[in-house]
Amino acid sequence: MNTAANDSRKLLALNKPKGYVVTRSDELGRKTVYDLLPQWVFNDGWMPIGRLDLESKGILLFTTNGKMGERLTRPGNCIKVYEIWVRGHVTDEHIAAALKGVESREDMLKVLSVERKGTGGAKTKLWVAIDEGKNRHIRRLFGALKDPKFATALKVLKLTRISIGSFRPNIESGKWRYLSLAEETMLIKNLS
Repeated sequence: MNTAANDSRKLLALNKPKGYVVTRSDELGRKTVYDLLPQWVFNDGWMPIGRLDLESKGILLFTTNGKMGERLTRPGNCIKVYEIWVRGHVTDEHIAAALKGVESREDMLKVLSVERKGTGGAKTKLWVAIDEGKNRHIRRLFGALKDPKFATALKVLKLTRISIGSFRPNIESGKWRYLSLAEETMLIKNLS
């Protein structure tokens, strides 16, 4: 484990590609995020902070510090921003509903903010911010909304986590690095 003097000893980040599960081992034999990391990350008990599903990609943090992991995942403590592509026409009414809260089969889902970034054919690109991470939160929320033109459910086609709190790194897909001490300090200074 080679760390530079200005590297965090508590946090590392991986830019997770699609097709990897966030678990230490998988009973179905699928590739895990640990296949992308040095063996010592697994051996030394570094654990993911939060999850990204098999089809999602983006920033994933790891720590050996359980208290820090709990603080970063506690609802309301840390804002995460995702870039998503949604199949369907996302309207102002959809955005208002996502901000207010949408009832799914299991629970109420909502977002902190939605920013429309563009369109392409029958697809809409959005940046969505949440401060909690229920299972498949964003996918289920948009799946509960209907396209007004075709009366079909909206569907998240691509989902990429682009930031966690103040941490918005530029890391190549499938690569990892330690957070710097400055990045760690900025990330945890606003946590309760």
